Amino acid sequence: MKKDLHPKNYRMVVFKDMSNGTSFLSKSTAVTNETVVFEEDGKEYPVIKLEISNTSHPFYTGKNVLVDTAGRIDKFNKRFGKKTAPTAAPAEKTAE
Repeated sequence: MKKDLHPKNYRMVVFKDMSNGTSFLSKSTAVTNETVVFEEDGKEYPVIKLEISNTSHPFYTGKNVLVDTAGRIDKFNKRFGKKTAPTAAPAEKTAE
């Protein structure tokens, strides 16, 4: 096996799921400048923000939840949605 392959600078980090607000504490080497106070022990840790985790992913929850974090559905409908023809203004009547 190769020596010194894995990083040595693991530290405790809070991972926060931004879609439902849940947080969990784990070891990581990810770099971040933000910190948060973890509710369970009251200590301050670096925080990594996640768009989706096991607490909000449909595979783990068993629910089909629509997660639209960046307006992807609106963007899709704008690009590929049904095009409606503009309605024409009624013709003006002329006196004869």
